[in-house]
Amino acid sequence: MIGDIDDSKAPLLDHLIELRGRLLKCVYALVLTGAICFYFSEQLFAILVHPLKEAFGDGGGKLVYTKLYEAFFVQVKIAFFGAFCLSFPIIANQLWAFVAPGLYAKEKKALLPFILATPFLFAMGASLAYFVVMPTAFHFFLEFQGNSSGLSVEALPSADAYLGLVMQFILAFGISFLMPVLLMLLNRAGFVTRAQLIGMRRYMIVAAFILAAVLTPPDVVSQLMLAIPLLLLYEITIIAIWFTDRRAAKIEAAEDAEGASV
Repeated sequence: MIGDIDDSKAPLLDHLIELRGRLLKCVYALVLTGAICFYFSEQLFAILVHPLKEAFGDGGGKLVYTKLYEAFFVQVKIAFFGAFCLSFPIIANQLWAFVAPGLYAKEKKALLPFILATPFLFAMGASLAYFVVMPTAFHFFLEFQGNSSGLSVEALPSADAYLGLVMQFILAFGISFLMPVLLMLLNRAGFVTRAQLIGMRRYMIVAAFILAAVLTPPDVVSQLMLAIPLLLLYEITIIAIWFTDRRAAKIEAAEDAEGASV
């Protein structure tokens, strides 16, 4: 009896040891990329501040920090943010390497495209935020500068507040663009069908605008720039599911025909 219990524990311990090793690799990747990003934090911040610089135009504009330690912690936040972005492929690879041995070949073939699409879709969302949404939003925000009741109104954003806003934009758009992966996985798992997604279209419209209102700053421009791509991605996902369902039906029909002939 004791031998049976020990034998049953061995595989679990092996999995835990493997999980520990892969988690350590993820931590090492985060620490290494974090150190590199901290060393180049000024250059990275210059890239992140570029949309605001363009929005200010030739007139200049400036960032301030209201606490003595704020500039240092801005660099630390940039290091953490950069480390997350750079080490994400390594983390995803370690997760896949841990999960893959427990999957059948058919399951591996089904999941691998989604894992490969995740960083691509995140980069698409982050690029949309950086190159389109942030410049447009910053131009909109800076239009409120001028004179009010004889007083000069000037935008003096703090470095920490600006970095938080940029991270909010990039993460909100990057994560939101992963919606097709989530819906496709739910469809493959049998939780939702294409017909159900079509039936939920009206609710998705409401949900997209609610999500945009929560994830973006409280201005209509930013909210529309997130809600509209989400709705487009939803429709593209429905079309993609139609293709995958059609392909799966053909494969199943071919297998049935082969089985009948045997």
